[in-house]
Parts: sequence; structure tokens; C-alpha cells
Amino acid sequence: MASILEVKNLYARVEEKEILKGVNLTIKTGEVHAIMGPNGTGKSTLSSVIMGQPKYEVTSGDILLDGKSILNMPVDERARLGLFLAYQYPAEVPGVTNSDFIRQALKAKNGEAVSLFKFIREYDKACEELKMPKDLPHRFLNDGFSGGEKKRNEILQMKMLKPKFAILDEIDSGLDVDALRIVGENVSSMVNESFGCLLITHYERLLDYIVPNYVHIMINGAIVKTGGKELIEKIDSEGYDWVKKELGIEFEEEADHRPHVILGSCARAKKDEK
Repeated sequence: MASILEVKNLYARVEEKEILKGVNLTIKTGEVHAIMGPNGTGKSTLSSVIMGQPKYEVTSGDILLDGKSILNMPVDERARLGLFLAYQYPAEVPGVTNSDFIRQALKAKNGEAVSLFKFIREYDKACEELKMPKDLPHRFLNDGFSGGEKKRNEILQMKMLKPKFAILDEIDSGLDVDALRIVGENVSSMVNESFGCLLITHYERLLDYIVPNYVHIMINGAIVKTGGKELIEKIDSEGYDWVKKELGIEFEEEADHRPHVILGSCARAKKDEK
């Protein structure tokens, strides 16, 4: 049975500035959804709010996972339920080895330690598929990693944790052509009845390797148009100016917000609106 992630009429703000303005989105496992749009329209904010970034205040709407609201759940609980967020800018954690981090994350998710033999076997297999260096298990988490290694390491974590839904926030930025293909093929190979994906991207090239079922255009904090691959081709050839003409929407590109999720906290709805 497919799992369903639903975002219902979601409004969210940061420092009194409203960023999300009525986002509606439904994703099922087995599906790939791509969100595209100019900078500053709320794409990364949406990913952070779904995962529980405490910087944002949800003022209205809801987020449901298999029919149950997760809006007031802390980040770690959302992760245990099957949500995963891959950052555009992964943090470096000196002193914690890559393998220890992932093994502890698996223990936190499953409630029990995975056998060392099984862990090593799956870890080595995932590293080989992602063309990661052999010394990866003993290196500190993202410390001294190149940009491409950091991105592939996010996908390595995803492959090991096997979430129901992965949100990939511009996982393609900074990747060369070969790394883009490796990341794309690995993500695409995971899509099945137990796994769905939300891609946030500016680059059409990634969508050559991870073919979306649905493409959404996000403008001014809301999804304004949904379609298929034809939208990718139109954006590639015309940018977003046609959106202004077709939908009568005015917008200006600006710097987007890129905060990191803080574990143990969450974005919460205002009490008087629950």
C-alpha cells in the first residue's frame, strides 16, 4: 500500500515575513515530483518546513503523512516516520566518522542496532554504487569533503536509511557531469512502491536522470502550475517570463533562505489557529 505525503494550504513565515502562501501538494510513494521556480519563491523554505526547521512559523494549513498530521512533531520523529531531507549545503561534523554517523542514525530510526556485518555489507555496496572513495567510512562526516562528495554522501545516507519520502534540495548544484549522472541514477533506482521523491532544482539536466511524474512551478510562495516534462522543456527554452504572461503573475528573483534543520525542534502552527 502506497504512503502519502500531503501539504494542505500551507502558510509559513520567518521573522514576520510570509514566505509560503497556500502551498498544496500530494506525493505518493512510487512517484517523483519536481519543484522548479526562480530564486526566492519558497522552494527551500517548503523543504525545511516539511522537515521541521524551527526558524519557520507555520501560521495556517497542515502537513500529513499517511493521514496523520506531523506539524507538531520534532524533526527526529518525522525522520523515524520516514522523511529524509538532503541539504544543498551539508554540514561538516569533525570528530564523528561517516560510518558511525550512519550506523547511529539507523539505530535511532529502527530502535535497535543493526548487525555490524549487515551494516558493512550494505554500506560498502552503497559506496561502490555511488563511486565513493574506499576510506570514506573512517573520514569525519563531510569534513574536508569536496562539494561533489558531500552531495553523494547525502545520497549514501538516503540509501542506507531507506525513507518513505526523500526531499532533495538542489542536490545537483556543484556536481560535474559524471557525478550528476551517478547521483541521478542512484536516486532513480530507489523509486518504487515504498519510496517517493520530491526534487527541488534549478537545473533541467538532473531531470534527464531522475524523470519526474509531475513538475510543479512555484512562484511567490505557492505552486501555480503543475504538468509533466513539457514544463521542463518550456522552462529550458523560455525561462519563467512566460509564467508572467500566461498566469498574470508578477515576481522578482531574490536570494533564497538556506537554513539548516536543528534536531529536536520543529516548525509549529500557532496555537490559536490549530
